[in-house]
Amino acid sequence: MRLTLYTDYSLRVLIYLAAQESNRLVSIQEIAESYSISKNHLMKVIYGLGKLGYIETIRGRQGGIRLALKPMDISIGQVIRNTEEDFYLAECFDSDKNACIISSSCRLKHILYDALQAYFSVLDQYTLADVVINETKLRQLFQFSEEQNK
Repeated sequence: MRLTLYTDYSLRVLIYLAAQESNRLVSIQEIAESYSISKNHLMKVIYGLGKLGYIETIRGRQGGIRLALKPMDISIGQVIRNTEEDFYLAECFDSDKNACIISSSCRLKHILYDALQAYFSVLDQYTLADVVINETKLRQLFQFSEEQNK
């Protein structure tokens, strides 16, 4: 299973924000430069993360974004569930579009469903705090990346 870019960028934004000292406000431009990704793509991601309650956006000249929750309260599994469109691992997962002639007798759907549940069981064991346990090193990498992009 491969995550969409939207989910990938969502996780990257959360990691970036969690690695900041004292929950400081950061700009979308700063994050875009650190990861060398499009600011336009990030704007959509930031908007979505705000609607989901993961981040707080402050408008104005001194504004920016920061985490709205503590990193230990952000489940990696839940973020992925909230940012992916669907988890149809095969055609038979989508009853509206399933045209497979063996669906009624095939056990593959059940096996894939069990695998998906195991996937989330592992992801649900981790929080954003687990991902940024090395926040000092992450900040160094972010700064190095920003310096290279200038």
